[in-house]
Amino acid sequence: LQFGTNHLGHFALTGVLLPKLLAADNPRVVTVSSLAHRMGRMRFDDLQWQRRYDRTAAYGQSKLANLLFTYELQQRLRAAGHRVMATAAHPGWTATNLQNTVTLFKMMNPLFAMKPEGGALPTLYAATASAEPGGYYGPTGIGEVRGAPGPAKIARKARDPEAARRLWEISQDLTGVRYL
Repeated sequence: LQFGTNHLGHFALTGVLLPKLLAADNPRVVTVSSLAHRMGRMRFDDLQWQRRYDRTAAYGQSKLANLLFTYELQQRLRAAGHRVMATAAHPGWTATNLQNTVTLFKMMNPLFAMKPEGGALPTLYAATASAEPGGYYGPTGIGEVRGAPGPAKIARKARDPEAARRLWEISQDLTGVRYL
Protein backbone atom coordinates (compact mmCIF):
# COMPACT_ATOMS: atom_id res chain seq x y z
CA LEU A 1 0.00 0.00 0.00
CA GLN A 2 2.80 2.45 0.77
CA PHE A 3 4.53 1.98 -2.59
CA GLY A 4 1.21 2.08 -4.42
CA THR A 5 -0.11 5.13 -2.60
CA ASN A 6 3.07 7.17 -2.30
CA HIS A 7 4.60 6.41 -5.69
CA LEU A 8 2.46 4.52 -8.20
CA GLY A 9 -0.61 6.71 -7.63
CA HIS A 10 1.42 9.85 -8.25
CA PHE A 11 3.13 8.33 -11.27
CA ALA A 12 -0.22 7.37 -12.81
CA LEU A 13 -1.98 10.66 -11.99
CA THR A 14 0.86 12.72 -13.45
CA GLY A 15 0.87 10.60 -16.59
CA VAL A 16 -2.87 11.01 -17.09
CA LEU A 17 -2.67 14.78 -16.49
CA LEU A 18 0.43 15.36 -18.62
CA PRO A 19 -1.43 16.34 -21.83
CA LYS A 20 -3.22 19.09 -19.86
CA LEU A 21 0.05 20.20 -18.28
CA LEU A 22 1.73 20.42 -21.68
CA ALA A 23 -1.00 22.82 -22.81
CA ALA A 24 -0.73 25.06 -19.72
CA ASP A 25 1.33 28.19 -19.15
CA ASN A 26 4.30 27.60 -16.82
CA PRO A 27 3.19 24.14 -15.65
CA ARG A 28 4.84 22.35 -12.74
CA VAL A 29 4.60 18.93 -11.21
CA VAL A 30 5.46 18.97 -7.50
CA THR A 31 5.99 15.61 -5.85
CA VAL A 32 5.96 15.47 -2.05
CA SER A 33 8.75 13.33 -0.64
CA SER A 34 10.25 13.15 2.84
CA LEU A 35 13.48 13.28 4.79
CA ALA A 36 12.90 9.52 5.05
CA HIS A 37 14.10 9.17 1.44
CA ARG A 38 17.61 9.22 2.86
CA MET A 39 17.07 5.89 4.61
CA GLY A 40 15.22 4.42 1.63
CA ARG A 41 16.58 1.67 -0.57
CA MET A 42 14.98 0.50 -3.79
CA ARG A 43 14.23 -3.19 -3.39
CA PHE A 44 13.69 -3.94 -7.06
CA ASP A 45 13.38 -7.63 -6.24
CA ASP A 46 10.41 -6.93 -3.91
CA LEU A 47 9.13 -3.37 -4.47
CA GLN A 48 5.76 -4.10 -2.91
CA TRP A 49 7.17 -5.79 0.19
CA GLN A 50 5.38 -9.07 -0.34
CA ARG A 51 8.07 -11.23 1.31
CA ARG A 52 8.78 -9.41 4.56
CA TYR A 53 7.07 -6.12 5.32
CA ASP A 54 8.78 -3.38 7.32
CA ARG A 55 6.63 -0.24 7.47
CA THR A 56 9.51 2.17 8.12
CA ALA A 57 11.70 0.77 5.36
CA ALA A 58 8.73 0.62 2.97
CA TYR A 59 7.96 4.28 3.69
CA GLY A 60 11.59 5.28 3.07
CA GLN A 61 11.61 3.36 -0.21
CA SER A 62 8.38 5.02 -1.36
CA LYS A 63 9.80 8.46 -0.62
CA LEU A 64 13.03 7.64 -2.44
CA ALA A 65 10.84 6.51 -5.36
CA ASN A 66 9.18 9.95 -5.32
CA LEU A 67 12.53 11.63 -5.90
CA LEU A 68 13.68 9.14 -8.52
CA PHE A 69 10.39 9.78 -10.32
CA THR A 70 10.89 13.57 -10.16
CA TYR A 71 14.46 13.23 -11.46
CA GLU A 72 13.47 10.95 -14.35
CA LEU A 73 10.38 13.00 -15.22
CA GLN A 74 12.47 16.18 -15.45
CA GLN A 75 15.08 14.43 -17.60
CA ARG A 76 12.42 13.12 -20.00
CA LEU A 77 10.58 16.44 -20.19
CA ARG A 78 13.81 18.30 -20.93
CA ALA A 79 14.89 15.76 -23.56
CA ALA A 80 11.50 16.10 -25.31
CA GLY A 81 11.74 19.90 -25.29
CA HIS A 82 8.73 20.39 -23.00
CA ARG A 83 8.56 23.31 -20.61
CA VAL A 84 6.79 21.44 -17.80
CA MET A 85 8.96 21.64 -14.70
CA ALA A 86 9.21 18.74 -12.24
CA THR A 87 10.21 19.59 -8.68
CA ALA A 88 9.88 17.93 -5.28
CA ALA A 89 9.46 19.04 -1.70
CA HIS A 90 9.36 17.64 1.81
CA PRO A 91 7.46 19.02 4.83
CA GLY A 92 10.19 18.52 7.43
CA TRP A 93 8.80 17.37 10.74
CA THR A 94 5.15 18.29 10.56
CA ALA A 95 2.46 17.23 13.02
CA THR A 96 0.25 15.00 10.87
CA ASN A 97 -1.68 11.80 11.38
CA LEU A 98 1.38 9.84 10.26
CA GLN A 99 3.19 10.60 13.53
CA ASN A 100 0.20 9.34 15.51
CA THR A 101 1.04 5.80 14.39
CA VAL A 102 4.51 5.87 16.00
CA THR A 103 4.53 6.41 19.78
CA LEU A 104 7.96 8.09 19.87
CA PHE A 105 7.00 10.58 17.14
CA LYS A 106 3.67 11.28 18.80
CA MET A 107 5.45 12.12 22.05
CA MET A 108 8.05 14.33 20.35
CA ASN A 109 5.62 16.23 18.11
CA PRO A 110 4.99 18.99 20.68
CA LEU A 111 8.75 19.64 20.91
CA PHE A 112 9.85 19.49 17.27
CA ALA A 113 6.95 19.42 14.84
CA MET A 114 5.65 22.32 12.80
CA LYS A 115 1.95 22.84 12.36
CA PRO A 116 0.56 21.54 9.04
CA GLU A 117 0.45 25.10 7.66
CA GLY A 118 4.24 25.38 8.09
CA GLY A 119 4.81 21.93 6.64
CA ALA A 120 2.88 22.92 3.51
CA LEU A 121 5.16 25.88 2.76
CA PRO A 122 7.94 23.90 0.99
CA THR A 123 5.37 22.40 -1.39
CA LEU A 124 3.96 25.85 -2.11
CA TYR A 125 7.49 27.15 -2.61
CA ALA A 126 8.28 24.37 -5.11
CA ALA A 127 5.02 25.12 -6.93
CA THR A 128 5.26 28.90 -7.11
CA ALA A 129 8.73 30.29 -6.31
CA SER A 130 11.82 30.54 -8.49
CA ALA A 131 12.41 26.81 -8.25
CA GLU A 132 14.94 24.93 -10.36
CA PRO A 133 13.86 22.14 -12.70
CA GLY A 134 14.41 18.89 -10.80
CA GLY A 135 14.92 20.88 -7.57
CA TYR A 136 14.13 19.65 -4.07
CA TYR A 137 12.81 21.97 -1.36
CA GLY A 138 12.11 21.77 2.36
CA PRO A 139 12.52 23.63 5.63
CA THR A 140 15.91 25.31 5.93
CA GLY A 141 16.37 25.11 9.70
CA ILE A 142 18.65 22.70 11.55
CA GLY A 143 18.29 19.21 10.13
CA GLU A 144 15.62 20.47 7.73
CA VAL A 145 12.93 19.58 10.27
CA ARG A 146 11.46 23.09 10.52
CA GLY A 147 11.97 26.60 9.25
CA ALA A 148 11.40 28.71 6.16
CA PRO A 149 11.29 26.85 2.84
CA GLY A 150 14.27 26.70 0.52
CA PRO A 151 16.60 24.24 -1.25
CA ALA A 152 16.90 20.90 0.55
CA LYS A 153 19.61 18.26 0.61
CA ILE A 154 18.95 15.25 -1.56
CA ALA A 155 20.61 11.87 -1.19
CA ARG A 156 22.89 10.91 -4.08
CA LYS A 157 20.88 7.70 -4.61
CA ALA A 158 17.84 9.86 -5.46
CA ARG A 159 19.73 11.05 -8.58
CA ASP A 160 20.81 7.60 -9.78
CA PRO A 161 19.93 7.57 -13.50
CA GLU A 162 19.85 3.78 -13.78
CA ALA A 163 17.59 3.34 -10.74
CA ALA A 164 15.32 6.15 -12.00
CA ARG A 165 15.02 4.58 -15.46
CA ARG A 166 14.36 1.14 -14.02
CA LEU A 167 11.72 2.46 -11.62
CA TRP A 168 10.06 4.35 -14.50
CA GLU A 169 9.78 1.20 -16.62
CA ILE A 170 8.43 -0.87 -13.73
CA SER A 171 5.96 1.90 -12.84
CA GLN A 172 4.64 1.93 -16.39
CA ASP A 173 4.17 -1.84 -16.27
CA LEU A 174 2.46 -1.80 -12.87
CA THR A 175 0.11 1.11 -13.64
CA GLY A 176 -0.46 0.62 -17.36
CA VAL A 177 0.17 4.36 -17.78
CA ARG A 178 2.50 5.32 -20.60
CA TYR A 179 3.84 8.83 -20.87
CA LEU A 180 4.08 10.72 -24.16
